[in-house]
Amino acid sequence: QVQLVESGGGLVQAGGSLRLSCAASGNIFRIDVMAWYRQAPGRQRELVAKIASGGSSNYADSVKGRFTISRDNALNTVYLQMDNLKPEDTAVYCCNAINAITPSGIRDYWGQGTQVTVSS
Repeated sequence: QVQLVESGGGLVQAGGSLRLSCAASGNIFRIDVMAWYRQAPGRQRELVAKIASGGSSNYADSVKGRFTISRDNALNTVYLQMDNLKPEDTAVYCCNAINAITPSGIRDYWGQGTQVTVSS
């Protein structure tokens, strides 16, 4: 079984920075893609950024130039550096492991989420 544990959320003023971490634990051979999603109250969940095992990444237009996703394959950990935060970034941020390969097979996993609140 794979578990994803996020950390690093909190309360920050507009213009500030936070760094989120998501560590995957378990008997993992490889995770093809790791991603961050977010969901604000009353809104649909949206993809923030994703990164493949080879390092290629994609970002939502709303965070381009402000957020940076990175990963450590050896630690099965993904990070999200968030700079110049805006109140509209307030949401619960969840980690997603896509095509995690374990002795049990291949499937996706989700973390519980971490709250990010940006005050104006």
